Amino acid sequence: MKKTRFARYALLLCFVLISLFTYAQSGSISGKVTDDAGQPIPGATVFIKGTSKNATADAEGKFTITGITPGNIVVVARILGYETFEMPVNAGNSTESITFQLKADTKGLNEIVVVGYGTQKKSDLTGAIAVVSSKDFNKGPISSADQLITGKVPGVQITSNGGAPGAGSTIRVRGGASLNATNDPLIIIDGVPVDNNNISGASNALALINPNDIESFNVLKDASATAIYGSRASNGVIIITTKKGRLGDQLHVSFSSTNAVSKVTGFSPVLNASQFSDVVRQNGTAAQIALLGTDNTDWQKQIYQSAFSTDNNLALSGAWKKLPYRISVGYLNQDGILKTSNLERNSASINLSPSLFDDHLKINMNVKGSIADYRFADQGAINAAIAYDPTKPLRSGNSNDFGGYYEWLYNGKLYDLATKNPAAMLEQKMDKSQVKRSIGNIQFDYKFHFLPELRVNLNLGYDYQKGDGNTNIPKYAALSYYNGTGGSYKHYSQEMKNKLFDFYLNYVKDLKGIKSRIDVMGGYSYQDFITATPGYPTLDESGDTTTAAGNYSEAQHTLVSFFGRLNYTFNDKYLLTFTMRRDGTSRFRQHWGNFPSVAFAWKLKDEPFLKNTKTLSDLKLRLGYGVTGQENIGVGKEYAALSRYTYGDANSSYQLGDVFYKTLRAAGYDQNIKWEQTATYNVAVDYGFLDNKITGSVDFYYKKTTDLLADVTAPTGTNLTNTLYTNIGSLENRGVEFIINATPVETKDFRWNAGFNVTYNKNKILSLSKAQTDTSVGIATGGISGGTGNTIQINTAGHQINSFYVYKQIYDKAGNPIEGVYEDTNGDGVVNADDKYRYKSSNPVVYLNFNSSFNYKQWSLGFSVRSNIGNYIYNNQASNNGSYKTFQNSNYLANLSTSVLKTKFRNTQYWSDYYVENGSFLRMDYLNLGYDFGRVINKKVGLRANFNVQNVFVITKYSGQDPEVFSGIDDKFYPRPRVYSLGVNLDF
Repeated sequence: MKKTRFARYALLLCFVLISLFTYAQSGSISGKVTDDAGQPIPGATVFIKGTSKNATADAEGKFTITGITPGNIVVVARILGYETFEMPVNAGNSTESITFQLKADTKGLNEIVVVGYGTQKKSDLTGAIAVVSSKDFNKGPISSADQLITGKVPGVQITSNGGAPGAGSTIRVRGGASLNATNDPLIIIDGVPVDNNNISGASNALALINPNDIESFNVLKDASATAIYGSRASNGVIIITTKKGRLGDQLHVSFSSTNAVSKVTGFSPVLNASQFSDVVRQNGTAAQIALLGTDNTDWQKQIYQSAFSTDNNLALSGAWKKLPYRISVGYLNQDGILKTSNLERNSASINLSPSLFDDHLKINMNVKGSIADYRFADQGAINAAIAYDPTKPLRSGNSNDFGGYYEWLYNGKLYDLATKNPAAMLEQKMDKSQVKRSIGNIQFDYKFHFLPELRVNLNLGYDYQKGDGNTNIPKYAALSYYNGTGGSYKHYSQEMKNKLFDFYLNYVKDLKGIKSRIDVMGGYSYQDFITATPGYPTLDESGDTTTAAGNYSEAQHTLVSFFGRLNYTFNDKYLLTFTMRRDGTSRFRQHWGNFPSVAFAWKLKDEPFLKNTKTLSDLKLRLGYGVTGQENIGVGKEYAALSRYTYGDANSSYQLGDVFYKTLRAAGYDQNIKWEQTATYNVAVDYGFLDNKITGSVDFYYKKTTDLLADVTAPTGTNLTNTLYTNIGSLENRGVEFIINATPVETKDFRWNAGFNVTYNKNKILSLSKAQTDTSVGIATGGISGGTGNTIQINTAGHQINSFYVYKQIYDKAGNPIEGVYEDTNGDGVVNADDKYRYKSSNPVVYLNFNSSFNYKQWSLGFSVRSNIGNYIYNNQASNNGSYKTFQNSNYLANLSTSVLKTKFRNTQYWSDYYVENGSFLRMDYLNLGYDFGRVINKKVGLRANFNVQNVFVITKYSGQDPEVFSGIDDKFYPRPRVYSLGVNLDF
């Protein structure tokens, strides 16, 4: 009985306490969030500081927060694009009414910018750092992260590697700093420097990251900004920060879906069936004329298609009590315009960022994963479609031979030297792969209780990739008809592991007595890379080995670093930055390299003689110098400085009895190979006018790379190898960057933003020899189709990188090239290889971008136009198919480029400068139209729709299919499609 009574009293007491607790929290706050003009700001987050209580402003800017404990509180309102506002409120048991009037963040000087191992206010930067946030990303269907900022940053050239699903881009920051070592920038995702090398089974490492998860890009360009990363920073650093939940936010659910159709914009100019028949009849033998068919097949139309893609993303973000979180999943399925090509990617990410011990300990955990399934189309079909006889049919009518596809026969058998049916090359080759990737880290940032100026930061991270694939061709396919008993079956795989340990201490102190502020940081970094590549045999239909398995290889290299940085500010006007990094690499015997930098900035606008100037709102001078390094000479070159033996392949095995033993062979090496170093000078001015409605900067830079890591020919009889990596020579890049962003018009209902940037960059090879005078011809590069081992470019001291090495064509009075007649450039009376000259380069001298956006009430319109000027391109499709000899084969015919109608070349003229064409272009990257429906379905769901066109138009003089080919050699290039897309965004 006593227990029963006790239970009843306890229950009653709990009820009373709950009632009192509920009553005590019965207060509420409601109000409105507006801008300077009094217009509502829907979507703004309003929360009680230090709690998880929050609300989101509706379409009219109104909000309500309930269950507030009476007392003094701080209410915070924030939204991207406006300055955060905090308001003290004495809350009671009734409803308090407040209004937030947010000021537009036009200056952006207090914006926090991610730098190496930390953050800084934008106004305090001394180096050349560009920030592109999600609101400024390129629009439309984006399958690879690099496409988000194409054209957005001066000094950064991003050239897509074609239109294949998931195709990556070639990224150059202020020109390439090397010849044969990597020229790719260091990419850091949420604090983890990732491996840029493509894994087997994937065409682009960045395509494995969901672009929808990315919040911002911070691009570090000059050495004063990048030297903190030392040995990997010669080509710039791109820091990618992904989206996170925020303290005080309620659960926010967002869903986006983009569906697109891609179409071919044009075809390579070749003869149609009628033109081809005329050429053969006029210039062929009776036997060749007899090979003509009666069909009219456009082979390029047979290999291309209109392709559909869908990209869907779901994200949940917010804060559970004091635990901010964001969880997302994504699904992409993208067909390519080249038939059979496809990418299907499933991705997921999670971010947790709690703060503990009164915000003294901040933890940031990120895990991202993706599974990408590729089907690769045989890009050899592109050249085959250009060359295949247009008078022949797609199918032979005999389903028993070659799957029913037409193929060239001789004496009733497949003629293996003839061009294969391009449609069959696509349909009968099954090249599939699956690539798994996960990137993650956990970062602890602790601010000492007894010394809050001192922080300690520990970052543990990883990057793991695994690729598996199979290339299968059936027995009846012409591609592998004569491989053993027919058919070809090959498995391939690769695994990459990357482990990271970063630790640093950071001390920040304001010394008000001497008007100074110091920010000192010092730390240690360890990163280890392992790449494992098994070898597999090639089998025929019956399972017999036709090509023996290659050797299993496992390569490892390790980086160990010590680094430090000092930021000193005097009177909030004069800023000095000094950094030092000492890197050690396992790739070289001379393990260690030192990479210092120094930078100075002067806030001129804060000087008395400019402080009261109303027109000028910002003016800062920046000066910087630094040295960065390079040691990445690629996978498989991890032991280039070591004397070693490697296994020979199966073809060099020795047989003893019934057993075959692989041989060991001495490998070439250079024990003195060392760091490649790049010294950079930077002078810049940042400016702002009219309360920063107009902002921008001008940068002048000079980069000189010494001790170039290059793959050169070894002297005859030395080193047991034909070529080896060594340090040889130097090169330079010099240039100017200019950017201007403006808001020309801003009214109650209308806003116009515009941005323009232009970059001038000129590179030159200074030396390719250790001797003081360098008179060598140079290093040949740029392989082409046609012949065996032919090249069209060269690297020579005194000239641009990858200059075209060609003969100077002589023309007749009508302006037509004369076959085989070239200028005697050296005047020795004989035209031979010594008369080749270095003509132009694939590198643009100027690249620029203009982007603009218009917002009228709920409507938005935006576009981006980009141009490269001064880049030249070698039309290999025309040179390889531009002579009568191309079709004059004994047992088959091959189509010709339309250039033959003008040149009348009877033989191929691969090295004529006639085929080096001006590749300058103007391209509209995208045109986007959007409409914001506001809050729908009882004002609970935000709805926005957009229509987008990518690759809208291209203006160029180039006669080929697409002038934007980074290598400068137009051969088997997967064309960029025009993409029409419709997107929908829902916010709950």
